[in-house]
Amino acid sequence: MAISLFEEKLNSKKFVVTAEVGPPKGSDLSHTKKIIELLKDRVDALNVTDHQSSVMRYPSLGVCLLIKEMGGEPILQMTCRDRNRIALQADLLFAYSRGIKNVLCLTGDAVEIGDHKDAKPVFDLDSVQLIRTIKTLESGYDLSGSKLSGKVEFFIGASCNPEADPIEPQLFKFEKKVESGARFFQTQGIYDVSSLRKFMQYARQFPVKILAGIIVLFSYKMALYMNENVPGIRVPSEVLEELRGLDRQAAEKKGIEIASRTIRKIKEENLCQGIHIMAIGREHIIPEVLEASGL
Repeated sequence: MAISLFEEKLNSKKFVVTAEVGPPKGSDLSHTKKIIELLKDRVDALNVTDHQSSVMRYPSLGVCLLIKEMGGEPILQMTCRDRNRIALQADLLFAYSRGIKNVLCLTGDAVEIGDHKDAKPVFDLDSVQLIRTIKTLESGYDLSGSKLSGKVEFFIGASCNPEADPIEPQLFKFEKKVESGARFFQTQGIYDVSSLRKFMQYARQFPVKILAGIIVLFSYKMALYMNENVPGIRVPSEVLEELRGLDRQAAEKKGIEIASRTIRKIKEENLCQGIHIMAIGREHIIPEVLEASGL
């Protein structure tokens, strides 16, 4: 029996679509509510970032609770950068007690790339250890071996990067995450479908679901920045050329065209179980991407 509605949809062989929601930089949730209202019935789940790129924001857990209250299906992102094992376990207990059933386990970006460069990075656990921690909580015990007064049960996810070069360390870590208990994976942004095709030839041997990450590009400058500053992202030169010299409006249109073209190819070839769309601050264009993709 599926743990969550999101897992149920992945098991149904439907082409699943999730979208990323970035919490606000402050306590005003009015824009976030508009985005949730816009997307909650257009996608199968909303995945909430956890201080993405090490930039301090409203907490992922808070926005996940808001999505729940508004009738959506949330996926809680948890990174290991800012909390030790005590805080991570406590947040997992709280999330489960409030009906959050999907968790994406991430190690987290380095503090140096964010807006609090003097913050002390924690990294008490990494993503593989966080997955194992959830499995320990599910057994009814915490990491100290103490018995819990109530168990948890999560649909556990993790990330992977089919475009990594070399790919071998990624495949090794992917297998570790599967062995530890991950049951769905969200990939880093895909621009070269041949990389995903090759990765899926390897990944299909494991009993996990894969969502291909789709990052919508909005300018040539953004694509260059991502290549130079975002770990795991590789925008190919031919995609850069498509964006070069375009004004803001034309570049946004081209970015939607590139994203929808990639989505159509992934779906037509039945490469994986679905996609995860990341529009990074412009979530309002996601319905347009879906429409252009035929979804």
